Amino acid sequence: MLVIIGYIIVCASVFGGFAMAGGHLAALFQPLELLMIGGAALGAFLVGNNNKAIKATIAALPSLFKGSRYTKELYMELMSLLFEVLSKVRKEGLMSIEGDIDKPEESPLFSKYPAVLADHHIVEFMTDYLRLMVSGNMDAFQIENLMDNEIETHHHEGAVPAHVIAKVGDGLPAFGIVAAVMGVVHTMESVGIPPAELGMLIAHALVGTFLGILLAYGFVGPLASLLEQKLEESSKMFQCVKVTLLASLNGYAPALAVEFGRKVISATERPSFSELENHVRQVRTKN
Repeated sequence: MLVIIGYIIVCASVFGGFAMAGGHLAALFQPLELLMIGGAALGAFLVGNNNKAIKATIAALPSLFKGSRYTKELYMELMSLLFEVLSKVRKEGLMSIEGDIDKPEESPLFSKYPAVLADHHIVEFMTDYLRLMVSGNMDAFQIENLMDNEIETHHHEGAVPAHVIAKVGDGLPAFGIVAAVMGVVHTMESVGIPPAELGMLIAHALVGTFLGILLAYGFVGPLASLLEQKLEESSKMFQCVKVTLLASLNGYAPALAVEFGRKVISATERPSFSELENHVRQVRTKN
């Protein structure tokens, strides 16, 4: 929603200011300039990326127009799930969660938290390391190192769409200049026409530079920044699970292990100590 609002503000400010200065908006409408800039950018996008990067970028685009799903409520659900899992391990042993982690979508434990279960990446991350804990063949240091490597891999994969879109945005001003130069070439070919018509051709040529810069810094560039922010938000979920499980591996009680995980969450989504304690107490009561 904010993306749409931002685009409206950009257009209203730029085109509204131009119109208020006495400019004619019709002069800025140059479909052929847009074709040259957009077509060149699309071609460069296809040339500069493999199938994996192209598919990842296309898949990431719809998320740009949605609000963040990493809310305080989601983190509360995540920590409640972690608390329940670790409490079950503490009471009944590690083997008691084997059925839950093998098929989390069918587990009564996981199914109580649909918001967490909907994120298959975080569920897979959690169940994989719970499975390693059940096996008992790795110590906390080895698991932490493995977690760090997986989180780093996730971060690199998630950064691909942002990097691709940033590169496209960086190229748009140059493609705008290309369109402007093509317009100047056409103008020079028509140097014998009346001055009024010649001035119109020069104006049309300059629109290419304007459109390239506007598209780069007003439309495409901000999307890359937004994707980077969303990636950082998703990484916090993994960090929260990592710290909580490691605290449990080091012998801390489930309530204290969950408190370790709370400290990793960003301040804007982090529940207070009392909120988390009350939530954990409610879970204990239900159990």
